[in-house]
Amino acid sequence: MNGPVAQEGATVRVLVVDDQDLVREGIAALLGIQPGIEVVGSARDGAEAVDLAGRCHPDVVLMDVRMPGMDGVAATALLRRQLPGCRIVMLTTFNDDEYVGRALRAGAVGYLLKNLPAAELARAVRLAHAGVAQFDQTVLAALAAGAPAPDLLTPRETEVLRLISAGATNREIAARLYLSEGTVKNHISRVLSRLGLRDRTQAALYARDNGLI
Repeated sequence: MNGPVAQEGATVRVLVVDDQDLVREGIAALLGIQPGIEVVGSARDGAEAVDLAGRCHPDVVLMDVRMPGMDGVAATALLRRQLPGCRIVMLTTFNDDEYVGRALRAGAVGYLLKNLPAAELARAVRLAHAGVAQFDQTVLAALAAGAPAPDLLTPRETEVLRLISAGATNREIAARLYLSEGTVKNHISRVLSRLGLRDRTQAALYARDNGLI
């Protein structure tokens, strides 16, 4: 996973949500020993997560998808309304594209699988806190096979992707969308990160394969 990390020295406050006690406690313990991360709470379902987040104000929530009672998607939608500055990353064993799409529409900024090593999970937390979307490569592959890019991108990012695929330079994109070149560069970085792509060529191919051009 490449991209900027949270500002050096900043401590990222994390809430872990999972209905399986062993999994939840294991994730919390592993993250708790990572530098720059403080686990401020854990919850066993969506309702408890919403209540606890309102009291401990986490920067990042690692949210399971399938849970009894209020599931992770419903909890994500509520948390995004109540704590708009909080970043929510789905952490699950399920890479079904229906779950991915629902989670993203609810406001999640990432979708990762639970088989991540502790150091990579910690890096994903820091990146999410810095505003970089995180997606497991198998999840991206499933999305590319069956889900359109707008499920992953904002409308403006989709516009930028279309212009990239048309061969427009950063200056041309900036002029077309009335943006600064710096803003365009930021949009392109987010597009590449969210889609798991290396460069503009791959972005153009992605746009073509998903019917955006």
